[in-house]
Amino acid sequence: MSPPVTGDDAELRRGTIQAFLAYGIWGLFPLYFHALQPSGAFEILAHRILWTVAFCVLVLLVRRDFGWLRTVAARPRLLGGLTVAALLIAVNWVVYVLAVITGRTYAAALGYFLNPIVTVGLGVLVLRERLRPLQWAAVAVGAAAAIYLTVAGGEFPWIAVSVALSFGFYGLVKKKVGATLDAMHSLTVETLVLAPVAVGVLFWLGARGSTTFGDHGAWHTGLLVAAGVVTAIPLLFFAAAARRIPLVTIGLIQFLTPMLQLLIGVVLLHEHVSGALWVGFGIVWVALVLLTIDSVRQARATRIVRRADRARLPDPTFPA
Repeated sequence: MSPPVTGDDAELRRGTIQAFLAYGIWGLFPLYFHALQPSGAFEILAHRILWTVAFCVLVLLVRRDFGWLRTVAARPRLLGGLTVAALLIAVNWVVYVLAVITGRTYAAALGYFLNPIVTVGLGVLVLRERLRPLQWAAVAVGAAAAIYLTVAGGEFPWIAVSVALSFGFYGLVKKKVGATLDAMHSLTVETLVLAPVAVGVLFWLGARGSTTFGDHGAWHTGLLVAAGVVTAIPLLFFAAAARRIPLVTIGLIQFLTPMLQLLIGVVLLHEHVSGALWVGFGIVWVALVLLTIDSVRQARATRIVRRADRARLPDPTFPA
């Protein structure tokens, strides 16, 4: 007979499912963006921003949740941080879409494989964090992978590096800003900041006769409109999961996204990956194995220390 499921077990299970949903949806993004052709990267970015704003505002209206705006208005530094974050995520989005619609989904996948290594490196360079030996080894191997790909490929892997750096700095800025706002509030502010630029891009493309909205059938138009929901839903799943499961678990599940992206690029979109690039992927995977081992060890050591601390606590005393 199986043991009864406790509340903590149920929360852990729910959080794990939510994490798989978040990273699984992100991993399927290449199929979505590929279906948006013949729209260009900047048109897709503009629609993604504007329809995400519309979706977020609709959700906030239903929830009657606007009180947090006073916090943002009263803290210019918070708004400034979110503005920088918005610009970084815009770069990430447009490079990612450009990779997919130009047949280089594998390069974007490589960028997301590199991202954990970049995050650790930024922790050292910007936050002055001290690395453990395996983390140092992972950063060194990751740097070696970037050098190898540049030399063997004959060109700098700018898509992979741009994806990794933009998302790495985005995470760094969000960490600096702090947990003042939840995922929906942050996404609302970031896309609102970008909305005027998005409108300007659409006007510019329209003046050139380069827009595709409404010109390729209801299905294509509906897919562009759905960009808001597609952007927000996995983020909300991730935010819910992050409250329920350990960071080390999230760190392991996050590799689902680039694995799916790589499989979609190679198997479904028939992108060619050279032998040299596969070697580069292999070097990056070695670095990720080192990071994973370190994370698991650190999580285990932390649990042992906490259990020991609890064991040393004196029995509670009560008044007579």
